[in-house]
Amino acid sequence: MTEFEVQGMSCQHCVAAVTRSIQEIDPQAQVRVDLERGTVAVESTQTEQALKDAIDDAGYTVVGAASA
Repeated sequence: MTEFEVQGMSCQHCVAAVTRSIQEIDPQAQVRVDLERGTVAVESTQTEQALKDAIDDAGYTVVGAASA
């Protein structure tokens, strides 16, 4: 599980965009977005960098990450 701190998310459209972008590179990924905390938790077989790139591609900025 990797958790990213992400800037720019504020609504359910943001949740859908981030989730869709991650699942495009890993359809089996489990994605949990917490708008209040500004975090995205991902369980995926993809690398941390690939996940960051997917979030960036959705139009949001990753400002930190922590693997658990």
